[in-house]
Amino acid sequence: MALLGVKMRILQLDVNSIEYELIKPEAKIYENAEKKIETAKNSIALLVTIEKGDTTESASKAIMDSVKFAKQQKSDNIVIYPFAHLSDDLEEPSKALELLKHMRSLAKQSGINVVGAPFGWNKRLSVAIKGHPLAEQSHRYAESGTLQNAKKPARKLDLSIVKKSDWSGLPEKDHRTIGEQLDLYSFQEVSPAMVYWHPKGLTLYNELVKLMREKEEEYDYKEISTPLMANIALWQVSGHLDHYKADMFVFESAFGEVGLKPMNCPSTILIYRSKRWSYREFPFRTAIFDKLHRSELSGVVTGLFRVKQMTQDDGHIFVREDQIAGEIAMLLKMVKETYAVFGMKFVAKLSTMPDDHMGSNDLWERAESALKSALSENGMAYEIKEKEGSFYGPKIDFDVYDSIGRAWQCATIQLDYQLPLNFGLEYTGEDGKQYTPVIIHRAILGTLERFTGILVEHYGGKFPVWLSPIHARVISISEASNDYASKVYADLKSMHIRAELDISDKTLDYKIRDVQMQKIPYAVIVGKKEKEKGQVSIRIRDGIQIQNESIENFATALKKKIDARDQDLEFKK
Repeated sequence: MALLGVKMRILQLDVNSIEYELIKPEAKIYENAEKKIETAKNSIALLVTIEKGDTTESASKAIMDSVKFAKQQKSDNIVIYPFAHLSDDLEEPSKALELLKHMRSLAKQSGINVVGAPFGWNKRLSVAIKGHPLAEQSHRYAESGTLQNAKKPARKLDLSIVKKSDWSGLPEKDHRTIGEQLDLYSFQEVSPAMVYWHPKGLTLYNELVKLMREKEEEYDYKEISTPLMANIALWQVSGHLDHYKADMFVFESAFGEVGLKPMNCPSTILIYRSKRWSYREFPFRTAIFDKLHRSELSGVVTGLFRVKQMTQDDGHIFVREDQIAGEIAMLLKMVKETYAVFGMKFVAKLSTMPDDHMGSNDLWERAESALKSALSENGMAYEIKEKEGSFYGPKIDFDVYDSIGRAWQCATIQLDYQLPLNFGLEYTGEDGKQYTPVIIHRAILGTLERFTGILVEHYGGKFPVWLSPIHARVISISEASNDYASKVYADLKSMHIRAELDISDKTLDYKIRDVQMQKIPYAVIVGKKEKEKGQVSIRIRDGIQIQNESIENFATALKKKIDARDQDLEFKK
């Protein structure tokens, strides 16, 4: 089945500010303008190209999707900016202006403030794009056409990879650019906003999972897993259907209407409900790394920072009310220890009851008071984010700072009195009576796809050795040393060091340059001299070289660095 119809090109930007200055008219038809310079802050900017064949219907769909997005992001304005550079098949000016005026009018009717950059002018444009979690997203809008069933599709499916060339203008430090250079991941048109992990990228991803599994074992978590989908009744009880349906994938199946899970909490609760609980069994700490699916709005998804299929280092802790303070203190300690591994600092922010929430104000006040007390008692300064809590409870979010000072919201601790009530959760108290537990929802790294993107830019692709997809590459200088290089490679592999072997006939300079381009921490170089002595020469990524080292000493020292998750690549004999 194929949808036939024309399309409109739009580059949608979520911006801190956008400013344009009118220079001079450049078309036979142009609009008069009262102001030469216009500035709009906290806006959704739409760079719109009107092509031949674009219609009122496609323009209407485009603008209403963007209005919906702007309202959800609490943007102050929509800026509609004529932008002819997305196409070489432009509509003639009078028709293009007519459609732009239609889009402005429709947006104004929706109640949002509209800034319409005048048509037909040469303009100087300055834009400050929000770097995360939202950034640029181009999209095209099709008018409704005829659905045709045919043996051959009416439109050939494009199976091309979304390559760097399709992200024109991306800086070299962007995680999409680095990811392509290092062959970490790709994005395919058949799975929009979902990640295809390549071997090296999946290695990096798995190292993050390994780190969190070790940390969770240390803090006595029990790992679980639950089905990918559930009958919609589960989401009705949890409240997600009322408060979150727009972000869910919901569809009909052989066993009724079902939803792909956007969050792990409802299905985790079902595991709790599968047995009777005593007060002695708390806290019950669960960890889960299942795939989640969220139907994000157009314009939100961008590289790894916001995706439609994701994994979180998710956890849910079932506690008695008297255990809340101790569990929050433990979680604050866990957050500190985890981000110290990456050398990243953070600030805490307390998000309070939103307008759209479940439960009584009294329970919300108790929950907010508990979080405030835990932060104060543990000496952690925090800011207040009014009305930005989850619909079921207040939360502590942590803004983590990367190597160039950007803040990223990653870890979260959420205190939930509501879902236990919705699901009728109980435990038997010391007095034999039934009580309702409290749930603490928590994620430390957050969404692993997003955190991977953050780390790629934080390190610029130069990962510490423990996190590097390849720890070392063994390079043979000549064919005569290939057999010895193969032995060195085998020795490294036997110690569970991620190694590669290069015994190609390329020049030594080329081989070393390729190691540098791939940002591999260590090049292990062997030639005739090293073979005769049973040694290796080592070239560290920062350029330091070490001669005449035994492979045993190097491998032992390297393994120690990997196991300790050492940030420093310096190798000491």
